[in-house]
Amino acid sequence: MLRVLCLDHEGGHGGSSRSLYQSIDHMDRRDAEVEVWCRRQGVIQERYARIGVTCRPEPWLPRFTVFSEALRDNLSHMRDVWPDFWRARPRIRRLAATIERRFDLVHFNHPAFFLLARWLRPRCRVPFVMHVRTRPPDSALARWQARTITRVMDHLVFITENERDHLAGLAGGADGTVIHNIQAPPPRDLDPHPDIPRDGRLKVASLSNLSWHRGVDRLVDVAAELAAAGRRDVLFVMAGAMRLTADLARRLGRGATPDDTLADHVEARGLSDMFVFLGHVDDPERVLIGCDVLAKLTREANPWGRDIIEALAFGRPVLSCGDWTLFVETGATGFLYDAYDAATVARDLVGLADDRDSCRRMGEAGRERVAELCDGPARAADLKRVWEGLCARPGSAGPAES
Repeated sequence: MLRVLCLDHEGGHGGSSRSLYQSIDHMDRRDAEVEVWCRRQGVIQERYARIGVTCRPEPWLPRFTVFSEALRDNLSHMRDVWPDFWRARPRIRRLAATIERRFDLVHFNHPAFFLLARWLRPRCRVPFVMHVRTRPPDSALARWQARTITRVMDHLVFITENERDHLAGLAGGADGTVIHNIQAPPPRDLDPHPDIPRDGRLKVASLSNLSWHRGVDRLVDVAAELAAAGRRDVLFVMAGAMRLTADLARRLGRGATPDDTLADHVEARGLSDMFVFLGHVDDPERVLIGCDVLAKLTREANPWGRDIIEALAFGRPVLSCGDWTLFVETGATGFLYDAYDAATVARDLVGLADDRDSCRRMGEAGRERVAELCDGPARAADLKRVWEGLCARPGSAGPAES
């Protein structure tokens, strides 16, 4: 029996957490026992319980992620989280002992655990796997993070070739296995989110927490273009935390302050009738059911995140930015912009609003593409083979006896 500990830095509140759940749910676990520890209490515990997998909330698990090109911002963030690492030292020692006693392999589900893995490595003989799901902005700390990951991990799993190439560029080389995120077919009996109006407007979903890099604020400029053209028949449905940071308030201007939300900014621009703000939602699927399109106008040029894959699986065209067309392809599954322009995005939304048959055709093409690339049993089997191969290597502690 292969025994695997998966460490989740969220708890069902984000795409990486849902992706891990999908992998475990679709995996043949007759000869594998998987346990999940996550940082946050959430609906994910109930879902794991339904499939017979132990999921323990462990909010003390320390994490750190590089999120900015500016060294000052990253050092400030590290200063804020360093006390968590210091206080967690006794627990980390106990975790190391638990791993050695009970598990054959540890799967770190996000690069935010790279420092935890570095501290555990000298104390654990079992193989370490890290799921690389992000592309941090190039900086001195990002390069240090990447080098640490490649040195500490026995194997890396990447959600696309883009994360692999990016990490290799930061670390001076990296290898591993590309396994696309799983996306299960959507349930047939799901009701739309109750706060989404049921009217004839084109509903454009956004499933990202507010951040500069994710480009959520760009939808306000798109709405302004639509309003200027007399097209207020488009409704932007915003799911996620929308509190402005000091940096984002400064970038937005127009009197925005860190005490504001994006809803305040929208109201100041006279566009409130074109937006619905839902806050955090535990079931983003209900948002997609109630919408016609997903927009993720990312400044990171990464049109392949969990929200994009979910939208395509639900038969919703996607508008995003970048040049990698495996998922979002202009005219086929949505619109992909190599350079963002609010007026161009507004024009394409008008086209979808006026031609719902075209909208549905793109959505169906996206559904078929995701069904092939993100097949649940196939991708889960890919991940299990990685685990089994590491535990079968000469020198590995090997699977524990049942």
